[in-house]
Amino acid sequence: MIKKLFPYLNFDGNGREAAHFYTEVLGGELISLMTFGDANEGDMDGMPDEAKDLVMNAQIDLKNGDMLMISDVVPGLGMSTFKQGNNISVTLFLDSIEEGRTIFNKLAEGGNILMELQETFWTPLYGSLTDKFGIDWQISVESETT
Repeated sequence: MIKKLFPYLNFDGNGREAAHFYTEVLGGELISLMTFGDANEGDMDGMPDEAKDLVMNAQIDLKNGDMLMISDVVPGLGMSTFKQGNNISVTLFLDSIEEGRTIFNKLAEGGNILMELQETFWTPLYGSLTDKFGIDWQISVESETT
């Protein structure tokens, strides 16, 4: 049985910027950020020099038991080839309409709104967008209790 789902987002050299952006937008805590140069006590054997400062792994604690993981893709290392978005969509379920609007609007800055925030038959507020890093997001508010 799966208890948690930790989305892992890949970037093309701007993983550090993305880690700080998502930490701020989502109100989380960046609990670790390791570059490829930091790994293996700085041993860069087999790694291109330009990979030294790229993010190998960043972990954002969202303070609700969930985590968001981030990494840069290093070209030519046999890792998956970077493709913006990599067919990933992250869905956030939120408790309040106000919080849903705030996060949606911050993520939409520099991005592309796919479906404006609106009431749907399953939720009082739902919207989807692609952010400035090419990641697809779905924002959904659980029915608020009155």
